[in-house]
Amino acid sequence: MVMSFFVANKKPTALTEEVELKRGALRITTLFLLTVATAVACHSLLNLPPVLGMMMGLGYLQFFGYFLRMTLPGSLARKRAMAERAGDVERMKRLGSVVPFDVFSRVARAEWDTLLFFYGIVMCVGGLGFLGYLSFMSELLYTQWNATAANVTLGVVSSVIDNIPVMFAVLSMSPDMSHGQWLLITLTAGTGGSLLSVGSAAGVALMGAARGYYTFASHLKWTPVILLGYVLSVLTHLWLNKALFLI
Repeated sequence: MVMSFFVANKKPTALTEEVELKRGALRITTLFLLTVATAVACHSLLNLPPVLGMMMGLGYLQFFGYFLRMTLPGSLARKRAMAERAGDVERMKRLGSVVPFDVFSRVARAEWDTLLFFYGIVMCVGGLGFLGYLSFMSELLYTQWNATAANVTLGVVSSVIDNIPVMFAVLSMSPDMSHGQWLLITLTAGTGGSLLSVGSAAGVALMGAARGYYTFASHLKWTPVILLGYVLSVLTHLWLNKALFLI
């Protein structure tokens, strides 16, 4: 509501160009959904790390990419013949610029700065757990502190070291908390991570993709408004779900 008063009330110019899905687009979307299902099944049914399911999804894509490359000449020939019969010159031009699908070229264009950022943080959290610091933090926060205060504080901390490793650290600590407190740390880590641009995966990825347009400083001016939303979300959760804190 507050941001709506400061964002210009305008719309981008509508584009009317015809968009044609590339060959295999819908099947690749299906493979993506199958990859998510495989990762969940690996964790829930087989008690295996979810990363195995995600890597198996990459295998799905590799096999399908090989199928697309091998069948590309025949597919192009059929589409050119159809375009010639229909007299569609524009489509014939598009077909002339088609290149074989290559998984590795897509991976090469990934935002490696963002990926390495998360890899480094998760490695640091794992190292802290191995050295025993996470056990110490769990003892300090959830034994000497009130669980609500600890979860709210960790939500603010997630704006500095990202919400994903904070949640990973809490899961590694495995404190004895009620259902309501577990929902609270999920809420605070997620919304608290948005206080700073480096506190969420979306913010880090956007800084890497929109260089110069979206920066740490440009996000910082909205921090007071986001902090207000953070406080109100915590109070709303404590009010609506107070029965869950007794479980």
